[in-house]
Amino acid sequence: MEAIRCGKCNRKLGEGEYTRLNIKCPRCGTLNQLKAIEPPKCAPRAPNTQEASHGTNL
Repeated sequence: MEAIRCGKCNRKLGEGEYTRLNIKCPRCGTLNQLKAIEPPKCAPRAPNTQEASHGTNL
């Protein structure tokens, strides 16, 4: 998880993962608008059993 901090006073506002987040700092009143830089990480896909069976046999 990533620490979420105010851009003006650096107060820790929370921890978590987000794609878009609007949060107002209770200390200084700044409205922090955050967007994820990268898309959320997905679990790796399982290999296709048909493709795996056509590989070389050892």
